[in-house]
Amino acid sequence: MQSLQEKASVLSGVDQAEAFAIDESNLFEKLGLQAFINLSTNFYTRVYDDEEEWFRSIFSNSNKEDAIQNQYEFFVQRMGGPPLYSQRKGHPALIGRHRPFPVTHQAAERWLQHMQNALEDSVDIDEDSKIKMMKFFRHTAFFLVAGNELKNQNEKPKHKPQCACKHAASKPAEE
Repeated sequence: MQSLQEKASVLSGVDQAEAFAIDESNLFEKLGLQAFINLSTNFYTRVYDDEEEWFRSIFSNSNKEDAIQNQYEFFVQRMGGPPLYSQRKGHPALIGRHRPFPVTHQAAERWLQHMQNALEDSVDIDEDSKIKMMKFFRHTAFFLVAGNELKNQNEKPKHKPQCACKHAASKPAEE
């Protein structure tokens, strides 16, 4: 069976080595806390202002300020900084925390477009870091898509409903 990481690589077009190139340098040390706060603020401003209701509705049960804090703390922690997210919320458990949301291919692409635009506007993040971060974000977005697909697959009924077609036997065949 294909792992979620392998499926994420196929779906995203970003192999694991490229996705986790963020681990080769400490982006937190390089960029500083404020760069992550600014990126997350810019990103969520775009998300909450998105013109598509279906996309905005994914975030409707969350508070913008909380979403910003959750995201920048996760990014800081994942990119070499202190474990701010885990100290406040526990293990990131990305698939579990995103379980209630419809993380589809379409939603992932829209999320990524907002992140790409937020990164492009981030003057405090250098181009090399932007490329590494975007590959990580793309792979991670599709890791969540793969997790969502697995969840949906596991939630399908374990048995098939009885066929009501005219060719179905009206009573069980005798042995």
